[in-house]
Amino acid sequence: MQFKSPEFLLLLILLLPFAVMLFRKGTSLSHYFEADILKKLQLSDSFLSPVVKNSFLLLSSALMIAALARPYIDNGEIKVSSSTIDVMAAFDISRSMFANDVYPNRLALAKKKFKEFSGDFQEAKIGVIGFSSRAFLISPLTEDFATLDYLVKNMNLDSVRLRGTSVMNALEVTNDLLKESEKKALILFSDGGDNADFSEEIAYAKKHNIVLFAYNIGTTKGGIIPDEKGALTDAKGDIVVVRLNEKIKELALQSGGAYMEYSLKNNDIDALAQAIKQRFSEKNEEESTIRDVKELFYYPLSAALVLLFIALYSMPSRRRKDV
Repeated sequence: MQFKSPEFLLLLILLLPFAVMLFRKGTSLSHYFEADILKKLQLSDSFLSPVVKNSFLLLSSALMIAALARPYIDNGEIKVSSSTIDVMAAFDISRSMFANDVYPNRLALAKKKFKEFSGDFQEAKIGVIGFSSRAFLISPLTEDFATLDYLVKNMNLDSVRLRGTSVMNALEVTNDLLKESEKKALILFSDGGDNADFSEEIAYAKKHNIVLFAYNIGTTKGGIIPDEKGALTDAKGDIVVVRLNEKIKELALQSGGAYMEYSLKNNDIDALAQAIKQRFSEKNEEESTIRDVKELFYYPLSAALVLLFIALYSMPSRRRKDV
């Protein structure tokens, strides 16, 4: 047995004068009071003698000091395995993500689904980026999901008026942020953009070991983009209707990931979370060494409290009444 704070054991020296004070025979009160008066002033005798009670009090103090010294047993080093997965979440913030074919709009639903995703993925570190014709970092990799959810929920894109959806930008930023990882996981919240061919993105993902998981939000029927004039129009004055682009499915599958179209079910995003776990957990398992230490302070502390209670609150014995 060892002590984490052995310096507290020096306090045991202070118990010596305390013991002398407790067990020193003091002047009897009978020199100052008449016998009948003293009998009324004194409490009834307890079932423990003063010597025993003082001994318990002294032993209780010693045990409290021992508890302060924090005794422990060191069982040596043990190896434990842990699995952490680094995931980048990319939000498409182009104008089309404000389309109203999904209530209240595509981006708002993406934020809601991300919160469900992070709740199902506590063993991961997650970073967040936003992208359209350009990409920017919202949060680096973190395990603080409460802060992460707050940042995503409060992304203020009112001033963002970027057109186009460049998935390549999201891939490049992911590759840069996860450059130390052998395999890179990217979950994409998008409507697929307007690309008809993702061959360039597929080649880049394969070259840099980026596995893409796409959560595609939107409808094939499409929706309009509300603006201050009512709805976004093109150069000819016609209302712009933006539709779901399913071509991004090929990018997700050929990179080794998975593809899912949105639904209003609460647990649909869990399928993508499980796919990422199955794809990455075994490959990212790490082995670390820790010391197996068992704290013992609560044993002397518990014993000290019991002895202190007995010493201070021992039950009085019944007095025999005269007949």
